[in-house]
Amino acid sequence: MRLSVAFRHAHRSHASIRRSRAGVKVLYPDKNRFKPDNIAVSYLSVREASSTSGTTETVASFKSHPRKNDGPLYESAVGDIVQRSREELKAIRETNPGLKATLAIIQAGEDDSLLEVNKKMARKIGLNVMQICLPDQCTEEEVIEEILRLNEDSLVHGIFLHLSQSFLSRSVCNAIKPQKDVDGVSDLNVGRVLLGDQRDGFASPVAGAVLELFARHDAPLVGKMAVLVGVKGPLKVTLQFLLQNNGMIVQTCQWSSKHLQKQIMDSDVVVLLDTGHKGLPPTWLRPGVAVINLGSALMEEHCDSWEPRMEAKSDAGVGPLSAALRMQHVVRSSRRWLEEQEYQSWSLRPLKLQPLSPVPSDIEISRAQTPKPISQLAQEIGLLPEELEAYGITKAKVRLSLLNRLQHQPDGKYVLVAGITPTPLGEGKSTVTIGLVQALSAHLKLNSFACLRQPSQGPTFGVKGGAAGGGYAQVIPMEEFNLHLTGDIHAITAANNLVAAAIDARILHEATQSDKALYNRLVPSVNSVRRFSPIQLARLQRLGINKSEPSDLTPQEVSAFVRLDLDPEKITWQRVVDTNDRFLRKITVGQANTEKGHARQTQFDIAVASEIMAILALTDGLADMRARLGRMVVGSSRNGQPITADDLGVTGALAVLMKDAIKPTLMQTLEGTPVFVHAGPFANIAHGNSSILADKLALKLVGEEGYVVTEAGFGADIGMEKFFNIKCRTSGLRPDVVVLVATVRALKMHGGGPNVTAGVPLPKEYINENLQLVADGCSNLIKQIQIAHLFGVPVVVALNVFKTDTQAEIDLVCRIAEASGASAAVPCHHWSRGGRGSVELAHAVKEVASQESRFQLLYNLQDPIVEKIRTIAQKVYGADDIDLSPEAQAKIDYYSQQGFGALPICMAKTHLSLSHMPEKKGVPTGFILPIRDVRASIGAGFIYPLVGTMSTMPGLPTRPCFYDIDLDPVTEEIKGLF
Repeated sequence: MRLSVAFRHAHRSHASIRRSRAGVKVLYPDKNRFKPDNIAVSYLSVREASSTSGTTETVASFKSHPRKNDGPLYESAVGDIVQRSREELKAIRETNPGLKATLAIIQAGEDDSLLEVNKKMARKIGLNVMQICLPDQCTEEEVIEEILRLNEDSLVHGIFLHLSQSFLSRSVCNAIKPQKDVDGVSDLNVGRVLLGDQRDGFASPVAGAVLELFARHDAPLVGKMAVLVGVKGPLKVTLQFLLQNNGMIVQTCQWSSKHLQKQIMDSDVVVLLDTGHKGLPPTWLRPGVAVINLGSALMEEHCDSWEPRMEAKSDAGVGPLSAALRMQHVVRSSRRWLEEQEYQSWSLRPLKLQPLSPVPSDIEISRAQTPKPISQLAQEIGLLPEELEAYGITKAKVRLSLLNRLQHQPDGKYVLVAGITPTPLGEGKSTVTIGLVQALSAHLKLNSFACLRQPSQGPTFGVKGGAAGGGYAQVIPMEEFNLHLTGDIHAITAANNLVAAAIDARILHEATQSDKALYNRLVPSVNSVRRFSPIQLARLQRLGINKSEPSDLTPQEVSAFVRLDLDPEKITWQRVVDTNDRFLRKITVGQANTEKGHARQTQFDIAVASEIMAILALTDGLADMRARLGRMVVGSSRNGQPITADDLGVTGALAVLMKDAIKPTLMQTLEGTPVFVHAGPFANIAHGNSSILADKLALKLVGEEGYVVTEAGFGADIGMEKFFNIKCRTSGLRPDVVVLVATVRALKMHGGGPNVTAGVPLPKEYINENLQLVADGCSNLIKQIQIAHLFGVPVVVALNVFKTDTQAEIDLVCRIAEASGASAAVPCHHWSRGGRGSVELAHAVKEVASQESRFQLLYNLQDPIVEKIRTIAQKVYGADDIDLSPEAQAKIDYYSQQGFGALPICMAKTHLSLSHMPEKKGVPTGFILPIRDVRASIGAGFIYPLVGTMSTMPGLPTRPCFYDIDLDPVTEEIKGLF
């Protein structure tokens, strides 16, 4: 297998800093890898070496007379292993030149000869060695802490415990990750040896050395008697099994055994660990016996008290040979690590679904299914354990390092779910999305991922309800999906309101302090030293002041630096809260006496309308997100200059608040297929799509033959248009097919049916068959198909079937859709049947996605702002023209003057009509689209015109959903959510 992995390994400095504490030498290989004062670390960089080991240790043969020196044979064994390991490492580096295979050695106390043997062997093969020197009197907890740190270090491929036997407890040995346990001391690796399966683990190199010695002698092992003297723990178990597996009869005993002499005299092989004993008398060894001393390969206690051994010439040590095998394990561990970094085929185990009739409530269906542990789902779809951050049992954040690991993996097919102009009840785009991926993965056995937005608390407790899908096509657990999830919206709220607080505080302080006082507080003296923070240095550069010493600024430069001079009348940044609270649409702040008369009018928006939410949805990584946050324009100075978050000095703090929110959340459908939930920008105000990062991660995970199904908010004229012109333009991703969701109910409304109101029973026209209303209402469906074709993307119509729909109505919609340019039109029954009810849709999507897409954007970014707005109004909405208010025209002129004219357009318009008039259904014509205001989200990267009377803070209805929501205090179950 050819391995190719993008490495993030930083080149480590090999310089050491020596210092002493309590008599312990402390070596730091790199100032960036700082260790506690009581730990010494030495990092050895090695070069390829051509020489082989010069060991002359001996082993006796099984023949009638002991051979004198068998050095060449032993030397050959070491040399062969070294050569094989070097060749294997060279092959790995040919395709992965950035790899630095590294062995970490943890020891207590000073170096000794055994440690030097391992270092020397590492140099011969070309490995790096990281040496962790703990104090002589360190505790078991300190050893385990160091092991756990090395477990998580991707630069380390093997861990060797060069510790006395007193430290090698089961807790210590089992703390090592089995894949890094190159000494085979963990219970899992010992168990793998006993099961004969070492594909993912390692056997003890000391035991391997004993077997290697025997393998290189011409005497057969079958039937020979072997005794293990003083050998304990995992090594004893491993040696005993391996020798028995080679046909030998094995006995074990301790040095204190009264039968020791007899057992040794009856044996053909003596394997001993001579810690603290006086050696074997020569009279105990019969001619031809092989004596192998493991002491030279293990850390021995009380070495100063040992007496000279009497049997040195017949006693063979295995130190260099076991060291060579240990290094071979490190090489193989690095290869296995590389293989783990490659794309992993899915082993998805779908969950069984048994739909009931009548269909229970959404929350009852959700609770009736037992979700897989999220760690299991992650493993099934090829995620590595270190790429997962669990939030409980059923959801987890996925780290963005996945994009680096799979950067060379081809993307799967990209499917967008959009819809016709909906009723206030919604037409089920989320339900179709979930049903489709359940069908693709659980029934067609094709890798697929759903990417959904996180719902706002506003609609959840307001009128619409949740967004986890519904019926037998939903994300579970649905109450977690619809409520706090992993706290991303809370993080956005905190970040947004920090900016708002910084704005008003800065206005107050500038109005009440002199330049000098402001400067002294903004650049305080700490220990008699003044320094600019990095973000302040960046502000100086933007002002054209190329100075870095605070004392060097002139009074004029000080004034320019400290005074943002924000105009209270031109502040565009609002506070946010994730609740529908109409009384926050206009408020007055600063009325307390402590604010010294600096009151001003402002407002709250709903949290998902925050520009920070839009940034989260459009960013491609931490660095990009931080840069976008810094570019956010919060208002203008009195001389008309834009003031940014960078100018306020708040950017770094915002990035800190958002560092976890940037990671998509992994959940699952009712049938155990994967879902990414990430970001939830308001579809009326922002672009109404889930995050680019979630889509990119999913496209890598599904593989080239897989499918990523992502959803756009509201009708195709809003969510889909913004998906193409903003999201695709930013991400560089190109869709393969659009799934356009329609319902008979919505088509009847567009055909002239009576109003549909949430919480009110449907009029009879929507319950009884009415083919004329359906046919007339298909005008809206046809228009939305045409909008998709403007972008060159093929369309599959998914008719979300309700129980009141008749077969004649269903057939009529499908015929009209296909006659109007849809590549396919399919009735879907996922709500009542789950993925099985969308198998026909899945087949249609698979077929159409395999065809060539001629995707194109609607306008050029270099077009004037007015022309881009007009293009959308005329080509997408069907307006005759646009009408700019004086305020809107002034804003356009200002943004163009400030250099923001080349941004895409994000129209803020009602979702209930193709026009700006919610009551105008079907396909309105002959209207002029009024643009009452134009705002800019510079950090997110778009201009958003406000059409008509759009509000950025929804209100609660007379009877909100929260009337039905409660908590059982005994079971803690949520009642009445949906």
